[in-house]
Amino acid sequence: MADDDAALEIPQLYKYHAFGCMTQRPPSHPRGSCGALGAQPLWERLAKTLETQRLAEVGFTAAGCFGFCSAGPLLVVYPEGIWYRPTTAADIDEIVEQHFKQGKRVDRLVMVLQR
Repeated sequence: MADDDAALEIPQLYKYHAFGCMTQRPPSHPRGSCGALGAQPLWERLAKTLETQRLAEVGFTAAGCFGFCSAGPLLVVYPEGIWYRPTTAADIDEIVEQHFKQGKRVDRLVMVLQR
């Protein structure tokens, strides 16, 4: 890191930034996909909840494939780098309430992924 880089302060737009895989492959595809496993309604709920609860400190971005297709649907939250596997609307609500509002990881939904 150059000396000039150390002095540069970059404002953070979000306290949390969540990325949800939206990849949709055909149901018969051997790798599977988050889309085929029901990701879209979950991410729609997340986006709507963040908007209606005015959680501007939380960003959500629909993303492409994370590479762990059969483990989905997958949501990764930064800056912690926590990977979640929500499967129901209640799971999304719990992530919003516990992680985004209270700063507590939702252990029962955490996925430990290895390459």
